[in-house]
Amino acid sequence: MTTTQQPPFPPSEPPRGRGPGDGHGRGPGDGHGHGPDGDNGHGNGGGPGSGSGSGDAHGPGDGHGHGHSHSHGPAAPVSKHLRKVIAAVLIPFAAAVVVGLAVFWPGGAPSHERTGVGFDRQTQQATVTRVDQVDCKSVNASGDTPTGDTSTPEGSSAQQQATGDCKKATIRIDTGKDKGRTFTEIVQPDQSRQLHQSEKVVVAYEPSAPKNLQYSVTDVNRKIPMAVLAGIFALAVVVVGRMRGLMALIALAVSFLILTLFILPAILQGSNPLVVAVIGASAIMLIALYMCHGLSARTSVAVVGTLLSLVLIGLLGSAFIGWAALTGNVDDNTGLIHGLYPSIDMSGLLLAGVIIGSLGVLDDVTVTQTSAVWELHEANPTMGWRGLYRAGIRIGRDHIASVVNTLVLAYAGAALPLLLLFSIAQSSVGTVANSELVAEEIVRTLVGSIGLVASVPVTTALAALVVSADRPSGTGAPAPASARTPARGGKGRRRKH
Repeated sequence: MTTTQQPPFPPSEPPRGRGPGDGHGRGPGDGHGHGPDGDNGHGNGGGPGSGSGSGDAHGPGDGHGHGHSHSHGPAAPVSKHLRKVIAAVLIPFAAAVVVGLAVFWPGGAPSHERTGVGFDRQTQQATVTRVDQVDCKSVNASGDTPTGDTSTPEGSSAQQQATGDCKKATIRIDTGKDKGRTFTEIVQPDQSRQLHQSEKVVVAYEPSAPKNLQYSVTDVNRKIPMAVLAGIFALAVVVVGRMRGLMALIALAVSFLILTLFILPAILQGSNPLVVAVIGASAIMLIALYMCHGLSARTSVAVVGTLLSLVLIGLLGSAFIGWAALTGNVDDNTGLIHGLYPSIDMSGLLLAGVIIGSLGVLDDVTVTQTSAVWELHEANPTMGWRGLYRAGIRIGRDHIASVVNTLVLAYAGAALPLLLLFSIAQSSVGTVANSELVAEEIVRTLVGSIGLVASVPVTTALAALVVSADRPSGTGAPAPASARTPARGGKGRRRKH
């Protein structure tokens, strides 16, 4: 009867690939490392001399155990090589972005003479000091009761203005050269915005109008509620995200500065909107990702994945905006921009908006996929890049479904009044989709969604390749105990490490 005896092992395991022997991972023994029971057990070369060499890892005894590995001696760590490769890609890219910012930096938006239309007018802050109820008939231009059809919106509005109660609001100017001056404004009963005493409002100023008509209320002053909401948002981000949340807020502020100080003024000065958007979006991407997630190979993989996806979005957007003959001039605001700055390429401005609008969601997808692959590798360091890719892409499929749905619903929610208008008109789906106003949103949504979908396999593959190459066996450090496959003795008993 044979009893299982465990041969004594040295107190410590030599470094991988540096065991005593011929430099190819051969330890002391008879050339085949036979175990005590003669079993052909395929171990991990855990005995003395088990190394990272290309030969068989041989331990003492007469069992046949092979420890296959592929590093010859103290070679340079693979992770350092990968970092050099990543740096070779990203450093020139970052330098090109900096040069682009310097070349296209506008130095401020060009001035123009105000038209007094829409947002292009002088405004001041004001306060409603008094509101009185008055008879609409006594304050309207015509005191005659309308005799037309009151079933239409126009007829019903005329009826209310002639017979209903109106409001006479007294408003005090709080800013500007006319600070302290007051004027009155009549609020019709069917107006969507009703004025209330002590309410803060925004008034438009037209210097060429008669003195009693120079000021008019254009909007409510929402600065306080907006500031409170922004404060709640910042507090929530910092409380939950802590230091990383704080860095995210700083990155958000930097992104806003790049948008307002570089992208918008450069476009207004006549620079190519696509080139400006690519440079600005790249600067935002580099600053936001590295500031929020740190300077690491993981973040760099997310940056490369985001960059490749942005290139795809730019190419697809340019092709389909041109093919669908989208002008980018579809409403009063874009018409005003084109009227004030005829040199601006409105279709290029549309493409720039597609790229910038897709960037925020792309960051989320690429960072999430990269982190997922890294965590999978941490959980199972022995998993190869194919296994990492397959597991990561399964996570990515769920991400794709949710993100695409989110993007489509976000655009649909923003265009809900427009869609409602088409529904009221009982237009067919084909007619609605063919109109430039809706077609522009469809192209924007689909191009952005294609870029998001493509970013998942691209980023997952990059992350899997990088993290699988950065193995402990390539860094000269021993592999984790959990990652080793234990060899077994003759009666199934595990060898002690």
